[in-house]
Amino acid sequence: MANPRTASRTSIYWLLVLGCLLLASHHSIAERTSAPTKEASLRVCADPNNLPFSNERGEGFENKLAELLARELGRELTYTWWAQRRGFVRNTLAAGTCDLILGTPAESEMALTTRPYYRSTYVFVTRAAEQLDIQSLDDPRLRQLKIGVHTIGDDFSNVPPAHALSQRGIIDNVRGFSIYGDYSRPDPPRALIDAVARGEIDVAIAWGPLAGYFASRSQAPLAVTAVSPARDGDFPMVFDIAMAVRRSDRQLKEDVETVLLERRNKIDGVLRQFGIPLLPLRTTDPAQTHRVR
Repeated sequence: MANPRTASRTSIYWLLVLGCLLLASHHSIAERTSAPTKEASLRVCADPNNLPFSNERGEGFENKLAELLARELGRELTYTWWAQRRGFVRNTLAAGTCDLILGTPAESEMALTTRPYYRSTYVFVTRAAEQLDIQSLDDPRLRQLKIGVHTIGDDFSNVPPAHALSQRGIIDNVRGFSIYGDYSRPDPPRALIDAVARGEIDVAIAWGPLAGYFASRSQAPLAVTAVSPARDGDFPMVFDIAMAVRRSDRQLKEDVETVLLERRNKIDGVLRQFGIPLLPLRTTDPAQTHRVR
């Protein structure tokens, strides 16, 4: 029996070759395959209240990308809505109520992930009028300025920028904003960026897609700058973002990866429309997979 990893890489390689030969075609992937897809719908797991990523009105960039995927795969798009908090994967993808998560770290251990479709970074957000131009975690002004960061637990345990600040002894002037926020209000994570705009804090350190989107829509002009260094000891500030399926859904993974390759320009266009700070994707073997260990 062929090694599953080798077989998967070989099949993806030939999908890439085929995709290159057919780039000039305007037909969807579903129209180009000789056999019809088994599934009538593309079942996406998503948060109904989490811009800029997704919401129930279909206004997020992940909604737009889901529409693109469904169109290219010739499937009807459907959603399973669930707040993206602890238990999200368990209650959606793992429970079998949906088949695809559009935004997850490429090295996630909770599912089988596709090749990354964008790479972004944590950023500093400040009021443009103050011209602080903070670019580094080692900027001495961070010891005096009022700083805001997102928190997941009570001890900042899962937020890389908070770890980096703590290691530098920058604690007393740091204010935590729950990433979960008040879910009864629209887009609860935006409270951190709004706090900068209102002058409640001097600088926010936030995940780039969220920060870039809300900063670009703020009434008070805000400046967004990538955090340096890109990796602070054990804590990365830059992440490759992929899509995730169940470990058994290799065919869906390969179909989605083909779209990610063939519609690269369209995907980048959607990301830029939402103000997402984009870094170049790392050059890797196109057939590389990220598997649950």
